[in-house]
This record gives sequence, structure tokens and C-alpha cells, in this order.
Amino acid sequence: MNRVSEAASDRAGPDRRQRKKQLTKDALIEAALELFAAKGYDHTAVHEITDAVDVSERTFFRYFASKEDLVLSFIHEGATTFAEALAARPAEEEPLAAARNALQHSIRELSGGQGLPNYLSAMRLIDATPTLLAAYLRNAHEQDDKIIEVLARREGVDPVADPRPRVLAAVLGALVFLSDRDWRAGGDPGPEAMGATFDAYVDAVVPALSGHWTPAG
Repeated sequence: MNRVSEAASDRAGPDRRQRKKQLTKDALIEAALELFAAKGYDHTAVHEITDAVDVSERTFFRYFASKEDLVLSFIHEGATTFAEALAARPAEEEPLAAARNALQHSIRELSGGQGLPNYLSAMRLIDATPTLLAAYLRNAHEQDDKIIEVLARREGVDPVADPRPRVLAAVLGALVFLSDRDWRAGGDPGPEAMGATFDAYVDAVVPALSGHWTPAG
């Protein structure tokens, strides 16, 4: 029995089919990341991933358009989780506070199950693969549109006429990039450390943009 059917057999119920689909997707991701780490991204074929999970290539393409799409699925899902959390924040929260709290929610969601280890594996792969890094940066920029739309709707402004949603989305993207880089280099892979690193950058935004700077310390 393969890893998908074995896990699914223990989870019977009305949503069994949906759970089995998620198990298949998770198994493909884990098998792919293991093969990419062992053989390299460019030297791993789709059929090797599907062979490891004992499913067809046709099944792979039901979930992912390509190997690149599989690796970047973490970025897509993270952006979607963040946008949904931001939209759900209380209306009385100011935009930056709402974004901070939504990001912390996203980090907690990421830390469940194999989410965080798989994310770390995917980011190491992206850093080491120029084609994936270019795709990641392009995709991250495109994901800003979701955040701009949510910010504009929350504040009741026109995202075309009013630059503030675009400015804050760009700032948030930069803060996430910086905090993710520092967190992964810091040696503590826990979600609390990731959240604290992001908060430290958010706290530096206003001092960095207003008044003269004094030495930190």
C-alpha cells in the first residue's frame, strides 16, 4: 500500500475524498522536495516524483502545472492565507496593525504539520536555483495585487486613484522578504522566531521614515 492510500484508509468519513486528495498533494510535495534535495531540481523528472508516490503523471498535473508550480505552491498558499486573514481583521484596526496581526496568523497556519519543514526545504531550493529564484520574485510581486485589493476594500478607497494600498503592500512585501531572510539565517526555525523577526521590522518602519536616526543600542 502506498503512502497515500495507507494514510487515507485511516481517515474514513464524509470528507474522505477531499482528505485523500489533500494527502495525495502533500505526498507529491514531500516526494518532490526529497528528490530535489537528493538529485537537484533540474535533474529530477516528474515521473520520478509520481513513481515515488505510486500515482500517474496525469495525477501530478491535476495538482500542479509543473515542477516550478509545485515549489511555488507555498508562496501561492501563503499569500492566500495572508489575504484572507487580513480581510478578516476587525475594521477598527489600522492598516499596518491589521497586516501585522494577519501575518502572525499566517505564520501560525504555516507551522502546522509538515508546513514549516516543507517551506524551509522549498526556500532553500529556491535560493539555490536561479530559475526558481526568478520565478519566486516575479510571483511575489504578482501576489501584491491580492493584498492591494484587500487593503483598499478595508479602508474604502480606490486602489487605482489612491496610492496608499500599493505603498503599504510594497512595504509589507519588503518586510516579509527581510524578516524571512533573517529568520532562516538565524538558526531558530520555530514560528515564534519568525513572528518576532517580522515584528521587529514592522516596529522599525515608522522610525525609519520619520525624523533623523539615532544609533541603535
